[in-house]
Amino acid sequence: MRILIINPNTTAEMTEVIGDAARACARAPEDIKAVNPDSGPASIQGPEDGELALPGLFRVFESEVLDADRCDAVIIACFDDTGLWQLRQRSPVPVVGIGEAGYQVAMLLGQRFSVVTTLSVSVPVLENNIKMYGFSDRCSRVRASGIPVLEADSDQSFERIASEVGTAFEQDNIQSVVLGCAGMANLADQLTVRYDKPVIDGVAAAVGLCETATAATRALKSSG
Repeated sequence: MRILIINPNTTAEMTEVIGDAARACARAPEDIKAVNPDSGPASIQGPEDGELALPGLFRVFESEVLDADRCDAVIIACFDDTGLWQLRQRSPVPVVGIGEAGYQVAMLLGQRFSVVTTLSVSVPVLENNIKMYGFSDRCSRVRASGIPVLEADSDQSFERIASEVGTAFEQDNIQSVVLGCAGMANLADQLTVRYDKPVIDGVAAAVGLCETATAATRALKSSG
């Protein structure tokens, strides 16, 4: 099973972090491929960046999926789920956004969850997505850590993000926290251990959903 991960921004270092995180939890790490566009914003922070990222995202999708048939499932590795619905309408294979995947896993682990994301400019985007998915009654709050996307994986940022996660558990009456940035993928395990409560990485959640969806699709095809 081949999973293509598209990071909609152009920062190759972030794409590498995302790919490594996905391989660490995949059943077949060698089948994970992570790519990014060669043009567009370096990071996606707010709706304007999301719009600017779409042309490059669509080009990668067309070349890797529509033209080349190189995958069995696609992950959009931006927590804003940039371009998710447009790609689903065109895709011959399952397309999973790490935001939606993270929320789905959180709802399996408890009644309510909160999100800890990067900057405040991203909060309305995530709140709108949560409402559109029908998850508003299960989400207590979307919190901004104040950490830019490209600094989310740094050692200096960890304690600030950890503090916001801790505050969410203390104040929000929740059972889990979803990390609201693909660049935070490496932090989930450390934070889960620190707070002894589930802290969810959307990249890992999306890999699991892709593996399940692909298996179901194959079973359906074989039965036909």
